[in-house]
Amino acid sequence: MKNIAVIGAGTMGNGIAHVFAQNNYKVNLIDISQDALNRGINTITNNLDRLVVKEVISEADKSNTLNNITTYTSIKEGLSGAELVVEAATENIDLKLKIFKQLDEEAPINAILATNTSSISITKIAAVTKRPDKVIGMHFMNPVPIMKLVEIIRGYNTSNEVTKTIMELSENLKKVPVEVNDYPGFVANRILMPMINESIETLFNGVAGVYEIDTVMKLGMAHPMGPLQLADFIGLDVCLSILNVMFDGFKNPKYAPCPLLVNMVQARKLGIKSGEGFYDYSNSRKAEIISKQFR
Repeated sequence: MKNIAVIGAGTMGNGIAHVFAQNNYKVNLIDISQDALNRGINTITNNLDRLVVKEVISEADKSNTLNNITTYTSIKEGLSGAELVVEAATENIDLKLKIFKQLDEEAPINAILATNTSSISITKIAAVTKRPDKVIGMHFMNPVPIMKLVEIIRGYNTSNEVTKTIMELSENLKKVPVEVNDYPGFVANRILMPMINESIETLFNGVAGVYEIDTVMKLGMAHPMGPLQLADFIGLDVCLSILNVMFDGFKNPKYAPCPLLVNMVQARKLGIKSGEGFYDYSNSRKAEIISKQFR
């Protein structure tokens, strides 16, 4: 397997394309927006430049990586010859089902279809295709070029052969694959999102401020980043979507999103991507505490 198609040139998509291309896979990066593709390639280029400066890779490695990536705005053209398709679109169930119907129609018949979803049922996604045995979850962590973990999620009908292939492929990418079963949130977000949500509840209830909550978790629990800053980094809209998926899937009130999170997303305070969340990112790359009441 050497020919990979990646659907979506956003944060996760360009990171996935980067990792495959740097490991000498041929990558077709697909997005309906040429501007998004250009931004994705610029991000990959900038990340490679940093690796060159740190002498992790050479200029030749950088050039080879970029030469391994071809961009397309047509899904049909971009899927030509693909042996594996990795979907990395927005965490929206309706959008993903629509994409997988199209992937099933356009991708080569033997191609494996993978999704980078962080919470949505693989079984449900696979059910809209005629190849459910070839549908699997590949949940990469952000930032993809740095983070080692890949959650490999088997749907109800995912074959042993496909699972083994994707586990081995992930190791070829110098990642650490962990196989998990198909339940809402899988492992990573089933544990992480309730912690983030409870941190937001703690802020909402006035127990402590942003700095205090994050400092307790960093210095007291040895977390490299506080949960509120991590939520900003993930995107508050993404956190809300994942919590809603888990709440709908488990029907358990412990997964109900905090009203503060809902209000912040409605106000488009989404974290780093919007320039403001629990921290202010508008004036510099360094997060600054926002001095206001989060109620």
